[in-house]
Amino acid sequence: MAQFLLANFNRMEIPMDSMQETITPEKRKHPRIIVDLPVKYSRSNLFFKYARVVNASQGGLLVYLPEEIGIGQRLALRLFFPSRSDFNTFETFVRVVWKDVHLRKDWTWDYRTGVRFIDSSPEHVTKLGKFLGNIVQKKVHPA
Repeated sequence: MAQFLLANFNRMEIPMDSMQETITPEKRKHPRIIVDLPVKYSRSNLFFKYARVVNASQGGLLVYLPEEIGIGQRLALRLFFPSRSDFNTFETFVRVVWKDVHLRKDWTWDYRTGVRFIDSSPEHVTKLGKFLGNIVQKKVHPA
């Protein structure tokens, strides 16, 4: 029976009504944009370590950290932007809202860590929004 299902899977017709019921709407307040940006982070705002931001929104970031940070932990961040953007760095405080382990192909790992902005100036949030909007525009309308 399993072989029949596998062999005929591509020919199966699934009613659109059943597919639409299983699609869940995006629950995020701000859409996530894929980025690759360097960041420095610190628990104490004294000693900073390096990490990478892999997606961003006006509400928070997905950061790959070299160490595990507990949920609820407050971090100081210094996010670095490309030289062609409106501003070079974005300094803020964030709170860890979730985490998991990301295993790489070489069997090393990072800690995927979702953080929410907790202490950002409205000016910086607006500039971050413009930076992310420019990325979206370039993907939609490449030069």
